[in-house]
This record gives sequence, C-alpha cells and structure tokens, in this order.
Amino acid sequence: MSLKVGIVGLPNVGKSTLFKAITKKQVDCANYPFCTIEPNVGVVAVPDARLDALAKVSNSEKVIPAAIEFVDIAGLVAGAHKGEGLGNKFLSHIREVDAIVEVVRAFENKDIVHVSGKIDPLADIETINLELAYADLAAVEKRLETLRKQARAGVDRDAKILLVGLEKVNAALAAGKQARDVELTDDERVAIAAAQLLTMKPLLYVVNVDEDQLKSGFALADLPKDRQIPLCIRLEEELASLPSAEVKDYLEALGLSLTGLDQLIKASYDLLGLMTFLTSGPKESRAWTVRKGAKAPEAAGVIHSDFEKTFIRAEVIDWKDFVELGEAGAREKGKLRIEGKDYVMREGDVCHFRVGA
Repeated sequence: MSLKVGIVGLPNVGKSTLFKAITKKQVDCANYPFCTIEPNVGVVAVPDARLDALAKVSNSEKVIPAAIEFVDIAGLVAGAHKGEGLGNKFLSHIREVDAIVEVVRAFENKDIVHVSGKIDPLADIETINLELAYADLAAVEKRLETLRKQARAGVDRDAKILLVGLEKVNAALAAGKQARDVELTDDERVAIAAAQLLTMKPLLYVVNVDEDQLKSGFALADLPKDRQIPLCIRLEEELASLPSAEVKDYLEALGLSLTGLDQLIKASYDLLGLMTFLTSGPKESRAWTVRKGAKAPEAAGVIHSDFEKTFIRAEVIDWKDFVELGEAGAREKGKLRIEGKDYVMREGDVCHFRVGA
C-alpha cells in the first residue's frame, strides 16, 4: 500500500529543513518493490517497538516496518491558484498525495526573513488554506458546469449523486470553508473522491517552534490539539544525525519515548485512518498497513492480492501474547484464535492467513 504525505508551507517556515531531517531517517528502499525514489521523496519507517520484540521471539532474519512516503512540495505563495510562484505545478503535486502536513512558523529569528514580514502562524494557515480552497473551487465549478448540462439531458444515478455532493462542496468553498468539513453521505463522499480535492485531504499542522517554546508546551489556541504537532525542526534535524544510542539517552533525559519527528511520522499514519497488523517468523517480522475497519480477507490481500479471493481463515494472536508465549505457547494456552471472513482486524494482531489454491 503506497502512502504519500505532502509537506507544504510558505517559504522560510522550515519545510525543507523538516524534509531533510525526515530523509535522514529514510529506510532501505530495497524492501519496498516497485518504489522509485525521486529526490523530493523520502520513504520512512513508522516507529513500532513491537517489531523488535517479535523478531527476538521468532529469531527473524529481517525486520520490516510499515512505511510512509513524505513528499517535499515546492513552497506556496499567495496567488498560487492563479499561477503565482510554481502555481499549477505546486497544486498538481498536492493532488497526488493522500494527506497534507502543513508547516507554519511560530519562532522569531531576525536572520530568517518571513515572506510576509511578520510571524503570524494563523495568518500563514489562512493563506495556504485559501489557496487550496480557491483551486478546489475552480475545479468544482468546472465539473459542475458539465454535470448540470448532463442533468438537463438526463443522467444516471451515480452522476446525480456526484452532482448533489459537488453542489454542497461548492457552496462551502464559496463561503471560505474546506471540503473536508462538508456533511456528505457515504455515496457522495465516494463519488467525490475521484476529484482529488485538495481541501478534502486529511490535514495535520506542524508548528515550527524554538526550544524554549517547545519546553513550555507551545500550541496554537485556535487549532484542535490533535491536529497540531509543535516541533523544533532545527533540533529534530540535529537529532536525526545522531547515533541511535545518543538519541535514546536524550529522550530518556526528557522522559520521552519518541522524537518529535517520530511522533510526526506516527501521527501521519494515524491521520490516514490506518492501522498495523503483523507477521512474524524466522524469515522476517513485518508490519503491514491496512485501513481501520478492514476485515481479514482485505488484510490478507495486502500481503498478496490473490489471498483476498482465496482466503479461508486467519490464525490470530495478540502481539503481547506472542511476545510472552511464542507462537507454540500461545496455541497451547488457547491464545491463538481462528477467525473467518467477517473478522474485523485489530491493531497489533499477529496473523497467519490460510488460503486456497
């Protein structure tokens, strides 16, 4: 499952520095077939301490974490929807990602000039969100023009659903709102998905702060806490360059388990509505990505597309039981469950899928 998160922001807010820090944590792409890595793409591992514990029990040769692609998208400027700056190229790159991380600057530094001449993260957010909304509005109005003509001539059910959904989105965008905040039916949401609207994509804010702000627990009052991550990006770049032992000592001194960068990677994974199931054996211990709410056959299909069609059953052990008892011990203690096609996958399931020919 290819997962792309686009990093966006105005010039001089720390976006490129964040991307540099992320790419220092890039995983070995040999583990991810058919993945051509461009200069502005970094494939990073989703932090998961469970894998090492599973690998130790199974004596695995390899450990393969779940991964996310971060895409460094050229800096946005006001007027991008009209072609200012890189304009259309910028917007087309955002359309290709699954979620957006928006970097805004809260730290003061007279040596780093802000594009607007002052530090105002909420104003930066408004600028970026307006540009994305304007671009969506233009795309929606163009699509509606075609759909309305078709409606007069008579259209099928799917086209009617799309028309109604886009009318709702159009009204919201014209009022300065984001498409993700529009109340839509499930059918309307599915129909609109193909349009790849920018303001429909899940969004997470990274607030670039200095070390003093970070220690004080800085947060933007006008944003939900679960939608923002305060990061001292300069510090994160330094940490990404250190040996893992030194990073561990640093975190322990602060009473933390993850660096800010790892928190961002994990939050981006959660933002996409994803969860992890695991496989473990002598060859490898591996994390696999599936959407939350997925049933066992869909999870089996992540490993190999044919497995979803030929699924028979899943043998499932909670990862904690696997680590404590091992596979054989979990089976003996009755901790191994046999699950069928209607089983909804749980975070941390360790699975063997049985499939037919």
